[in-house]
Order: sequence, then C-alpha cells, then structure tokens
Amino acid sequence: MVRNQNNAGTDMPVILFDGVCNLCESTVHFVVRRDRNRQFRFASLQSAAAQEILSRHQYAFDPLSSVLLIIDNSLYRKSGAALQIVRRLDGAWPVLYYLLFWVPRFIADPVYDFIANRRYKWFGKKPECWMPDDDLRQRFIDEQHFL
Repeated sequence: MVRNQNNAGTDMPVILFDGVCNLCESTVHFVVRRDRNRQFRFASLQSAAAQEILSRHQYAFDPLSSVLLIIDNSLYRKSGAALQIVRRLDGAWPVLYYLLFWVPRFIADPVYDFIANRRYKWFGKKPECWMPDDDLRQRFIDEQHFL
C-alpha cells in the first residue's frame, strides 16, 4: 500500500485496471456482478483520470500492476489490491480475504506478477481500451469527476 498525504482521496473505492487486457476487463465484470451496493468506481489505467489519480499518489508506473485500488487516499497494488477488492464484495467472497491475508507479500506479489506478466499471452489483449455499456459507464470516472 502506498499512502498519499495530500487531499486527493475519494469516498468510494476506485479500481484502476489495464483497459486493453481481457483478464482485467473480466475482473471488472466480476466485481460489478458482486457489488450490489455499487460502491466501486472504475477507470482504465490508460485514461487521463487514472493518470491524474496516480500522479497524486506519486505512483511510478509498473506494467505488472494491472489492477490498482484507491481507498481512503491509500493506493493498493498487486496482491494487496486484489485482497482489498474481494474483502468488499458481496456474498462469501470476503472469506477469501480472511483465508489469504496472512500470506506474506513477498510470496503473494510474485504470484501476482507471474500471472500479470503472462496476462496478454494467456487471455489476450484488445487493440484499444474496452468501453463499458451505458449502465456501467456511470460507474466509470473521468478527470472531471475526480478533480
């Protein structure tokens, strides 16, 4: 987790994802289906909004961090982001957090990196960022909604 001391936080968790990655798009759909309270918002890492958010957190680009999470002015990456996301999902998914949170980051992050490094090969890549449908689009942020 990376903490940002300036006042660029949000009251809702924001998931930043690789917009050309098929696995990442599937992850967004997975979260949406299990987020009945519509607490999560989304932005592709390629968007201007994501770049603004990441600059506020002084985040250095890491091509293996295909999903990042911003909660209460804190940035979670890799396995930390994944665990914090499942912790907030509906149903039994938070149990996964409690089963896996004890796994040390020096073990969990290399597993994340192994998958992230092969995500395009295994799951494919789009030539351009995925665009959500109208219903889902209102849960996506742009720079005007975040600034």
